[in-house]
Amino acid sequence: MFILASSSVYRLKQLHQLGIFPETRSPDIDETPLENESPKFLAERLALKKASKVEQQLKDETFRYIIGSDQVASFDDTILGKPVTKQRAEEQLKICSGKHVNFYTTVCLIDRKNNQNYQYTDTTTVKFRSLSIIEINQYIEAESPLDCAGSFKCEGLGISLFEAIKTEDPSALIGLPLIGLNSLLLESGFNCILTKPQ
Repeated sequence: MFILASSSVYRLKQLHQLGIFPETRSPDIDETPLENESPKFLAERLALKKASKVEQQLKDETFRYIIGSDQVASFDDTILGKPVTKQRAEEQLKICSGKHVNFYTTVCLIDRKNNQNYQYTDTTTVKFRSLSIIEINQYIEAESPLDCAGSFKCEGLGISLFEAIKTEDPSALIGLPLIGLNSLLLESGFNCILTKPQ
């Protein structure tokens, strides 16, 4: 019934919390920001693009829902992408040290049965502690957050980098806003509590 348009093990584990055990397919899209694109719009565009790309690959398969999600971190409206290298992760965490950083996390739900698209975006503001270069390097060595926007994993040791988190959906910072997704599912007629686990 469900496909997650992502190869992220973090998002897959999050869906298990809702009793959803989807197939996963990597959409393989270009995630380059458009010129002058805002961080929020980038997250919304990429979430839809991921879900739509996977939908286009389906033929007569009996999947009803496709879930796409994207997260974009920004500081002073400057996008902080996935660092990929340790050097870039160190640079990002130096920038974030002692600062407020916004994370825009969008989930897109395509309902093939009703031919509807739903979307929700959470904005989470994280206040980073003032971090020493030793803390930064030790953290990168410990968790290697090279595939994470903002260079941290909040479900692990990354939580120790923060002073405070302001959000309406605590799950969003991991990569998938579950409260928002559940609302979209309810709107489409699917209730996670009333549906037997898959």
